[in-house]
Amino acid sequence: MANACGFLTSSVPSLRIKVQPSESEGLLRRRAVAVCSSGIEDVGKHVSPSPAQSRKLVSNGCKLVGCGSAVPSLSVSNYDLAKIVDTSDEWISARTGIRNRRILSGNESLRSLAVEAARKALEMADVDADDLDLILMCTSTPDNLFGDAPQVQRDLGCTKTPIACDIRAACSGFMLGLFSASCYVRGGGLHKILVIGADAVSRFTDWTDRGTCVLFGDAAGAVVVQACNAEEDGLLSFDLHSDGEGGRHLGSPIKYTQTNDLSGSNGSVFEFPSRKSSYPFVQMNGQEVFRFAARHVPRSIETALKKASLTASGIDWLLLHQANQRIIDAVATRLKFPPEKVISNLANYGNTSAASIPLALDEAVRSGKVKQGHTIAAAGFGAGLTWASAVIRWG
Repeated sequence: MANACGFLTSSVPSLRIKVQPSESEGLLRRRAVAVCSSGIEDVGKHVSPSPAQSRKLVSNGCKLVGCGSAVPSLSVSNYDLAKIVDTSDEWISARTGIRNRRILSGNESLRSLAVEAARKALEMADVDADDLDLILMCTSTPDNLFGDAPQVQRDLGCTKTPIACDIRAACSGFMLGLFSASCYVRGGGLHKILVIGADAVSRFTDWTDRGTCVLFGDAAGAVVVQACNAEEDGLLSFDLHSDGEGGRHLGSPIKYTQTNDLSGSNGSVFEFPSRKSSYPFVQMNGQEVFRFAARHVPRSIETALKKASLTASGIDWLLLHQANQRIIDAVATRLKFPPEKVISNLANYGNTSAASIPLALDEAVRSGKVKQGHTIAAAGFGAGLTWASAVIRWG
């Protein structure tokens, strides 16, 4: 059994708990205030104590108890793309492994997908939405620039959940969401957390560029993370990294356009702002991204396995971010995972960014491929550049 706290590295601030009387109910109610070792304290003066805040810290482990997913109704095949750009089904499938992808259309929204996936995960976990202590929405393409989590919270009918917030880390977002959830359970005393990975990269796709438009699809996936005793611990280890030097190879950096037109400067009568800003289409250097993933992802998984005191031979499934079949195959070969132990649904959905891992997991669980007690080595990687691995025991 892995050390319950073995996933934490020295670079992650530790948490300690300080208990103090609630102003509103005196000594009859007590609340836990998480204090970061850096000395920054949130005393929550304007927030009434919630069940999550007053819960005693008795958990040493956490596990996944439910999953769900949702995809848009519109399916776009390689043959469809061949009608608008110079490409073919053979060219796309040979280089990426992708044959179809789902794209938001009509009245569909990313938030509606997230809510649908969340409801399925809660149903499988047999958890009521009002019993959630926290909702983490992992997305880089929200419906609202400032985040979607509070609206997802509202749409789920969570009247007692104290907080919902967004995590933005592109294709690694869901893995960072899992890590954050485990920290909130182990160090913050929370009991039930909903982690959603959802993205609609089609919004930032140049449909005239055959190098990128063939890759991306839209989707949402979700899991419920629940506190448990150390013997049942299911999130066995994590390994997390980022490297801003590689950010130029994949991203959508803000673009500025000089303007002398007053109407183009937010109506300001002053000399600012003198530039209009917008986010351009996704830009990617495919060869560099492939080299980055093939080099760093296997090392990260090996590190996570070592932290969990496991080897690749003791893992039931390899589940990677569904970016490109060539990357998946390269990582599996490096780690000596046979094809039959590799989970992949890339052909049907393309690269769905933060949604890809929970979407593939949900399909594998519901099809009976992943069973109770199975151990999974998972890794996300992408824009930032960021990459993150975890060793997970299902159920």
